[in-house]
Amino acid sequence: MYETVADHESAMRAAREAAGRAYAPYSGFNVGAALVTGGGALYAGCNVENASYGLSMCAERNAVGAMVLAGGDRRIEFVAVHSPQVAPCLPCGACRQVLKEFGCRAVVVEERGRLRAYSFEEILPNAFGPEDLRS
Repeated sequence: MYETVADHESAMRAAREAAGRAYAPYSGFNVGAALVTGGGALYAGCNVENASYGLSMCAERNAVGAMVLAGGDRRIEFVAVHSPQVAPCLPCGACRQVLKEFGCRAVVVEERGRLRAYSFEEILPNAFGPEDLRS
C-alpha cells in the first residue's frame, strides 16, 4: 500500500512504476495498475505472465488482491492503468468484471498524451454484479 492519494495523476504515476516491474517475458506487454479506494488508499499491481498462458495474472487483478490482503476499505473509486506499449490501455473483460465486484466507479487511462477517465458504465455497460444476486 502507498500513501493516501486523491488524484488521477498520482495513481497514474504508481501505475507507470508498477508497469516497470511487470513480468512479461512472453508477450513483452507490460501493464501496471493502481486503484484508489473510497478512503483514498492506493494499491498497485503489475501483470505476471506464466509459460502456461492461462495462468497469467493481469495488473488490475493483482492490485485488487493487494487491496483485499491489506484489509480495510474495499470500495474502488477508480483504477489507473498504464502500458508503455499501447495507449489507451483499458482493462480486459475479466478485469472489468473483478473491478465491478468492488464497485469501481471509473477507469483512468492515458489517451493522446493526457489522462482520460471513463465511467465504469462506459466500459462495462449492463454489468452483472453482486447486486444482481440479492433478492
